Amino acid sequence: MTIERKGLPPIAYISVALLVGTGYFGLNLINQGESAPLAQVQAYGNEERQLTVLGDTFSGYSTLRAGPFAAKVTKAELGIQYQDEFDQAARAKALGGRADIIVTTLDQYLKHQPKGRIVGLIDKTVGADAVVLNTPQYPDLKSLSDVAKVRASVSAPLKLVYSAGTPSEYLAKLLDLKFEGLSLSDFEVVEVEESTQAYELLRSDEQVAIAILWEPFVSKARQEGNTVVLSSSDVPDAIIDVIVASDQLIKSRPDDLSQFLTLYYQHTDQLIRDSGVLSQQIGDDGDLSTDDAASVASGIDFFTALESNQWMNAGTLEKRIETTSAVLSLTGEVTDMIKSPQTLYTRDFIAQAVKNTKQVVASISATDPELAKVLQGQKSSTTKAKAKVTPQQIQAAPKVGNFKVRGEVKFATGSASLTGEGQSTLTALAKEINEFNPVTIAINVVGHTSKTGSTTTNQALSQQRAQVVANYLRSSDVQPTLVAEGKGFSEPLLGIDPASPEQQRTEIQLRRVGG
Repeated sequence: MTIERKGLPPIAYISVALLVGTGYFGLNLINQGESAPLAQVQAYGNEERQLTVLGDTFSGYSTLRAGPFAAKVTKAELGIQYQDEFDQAARAKALGGRADIIVTTLDQYLKHQPKGRIVGLIDKTVGADAVVLNTPQYPDLKSLSDVAKVRASVSAPLKLVYSAGTPSEYLAKLLDLKFEGLSLSDFEVVEVEESTQAYELLRSDEQVAIAILWEPFVSKARQEGNTVVLSSSDVPDAIIDVIVASDQLIKSRPDDLSQFLTLYYQHTDQLIRDSGVLSQQIGDDGDLSTDDAASVASGIDFFTALESNQWMNAGTLEKRIETTSAVLSLTGEVTDMIKSPQTLYTRDFIAQAVKNTKQVVASISATDPELAKVLQGQKSSTTKAKAKVTPQQIQAAPKVGNFKVRGEVKFATGSASLTGEGQSTLTALAKEINEFNPVTIAINVVGHTSKTGSTTTNQALSQQRAQVVANYLRSSDVQPTLVAEGKGFSEPLLGIDPASPEQQRTEIQLRRVGG
């Protein structure tokens, strides 16, 4: 894998336009030789009780820069200094030094391991970040399974571009880890600083096969005929932003930390109650049009105080830490798995915020039960029912790619009975499949045989084996809808002896059925 880093192009003036993504935006340096957005510093409230917060220009952090929140902080005689630090390693290193609090993604927190604990959850992305295929340049590139074929048809190496240190990078790691026949080492990986740069490379560089973008560039790319093959709505809990307090702040100023979180969740709970106000805040924060602000807002699912508390109390955050740690470990980002995830967070400091939200829920539950559910974390974006689709509809649905199976799904010779090794492989696989959203993703299990025996026998055996795998996964509580399909020897692996046992395989195809 070749990694090329691209900064902003050297220019001679500073554009006052704000570049926006899922809301990542920054003052764009044009022709001044700068390679990063200008850091912005915003301070308000009581300097004597000031908390220094480091983050970046992500719209999910817009509350920390919003006027109404600043007014709440000032009225409470607390103080906030919010500053951009785009280098995630530097942001983590600053915690406990020049920073009391950092806001960051869970994967970056685990990667850099700053001296602090998670004290609150901010949001999860639900579609704002996406993997986009350059279908206009490569008409046959419509799923992740097509990448190998396209790569074989061109002489120059294909490029994959994303914005480093953002959720786009984490999605790139998931591609490498989760999908068969797709390895970052097969690409010239281009790391840029802004999604707008990745989008422009998708449009201008014919070697770019995959760009990982955020809104509003995902929508723009789709409108131009590119294929949006996978988004954060398909892995809805994968990308989470967290509030991390330094160990020093936790020890020396617990009351100020508690008050900060109480004010923060009071404000965000109000935004969740009125999506129009949330869009306006994001629009004002990023100087966006109404439509672009709504697009960004729709891809950010903010945590309420109660939902944040539930994640910490019920072990959901612990499981998410374990899963994210595994991804980072398997992709070489960290050397060791997190051994005690429960020690990395505390819900002690959101207790007052939780109490306040419970009081609001109690007061409105009779008159506005739907809003009460939202404040409790039962939001429509996370509680949609699976679409009812037939096996034929699933098999005809757009293909995302083939899931990478760790281990082998083995059967007894000439039989549809799983071996012990095959069962162990599927047990582990079931947990990984459940990372995907059952509302948008269904699974087509496809069985293949070698060319031994009659066509009729092979077709029947492949169907039986596919059905056994589907049934086993279903019994393991896999949430996406499962169907089975036998292909016999109709789709052999090229360059391999037709009678080879390698031809006997089971594919786990992800198909898009919604979203």
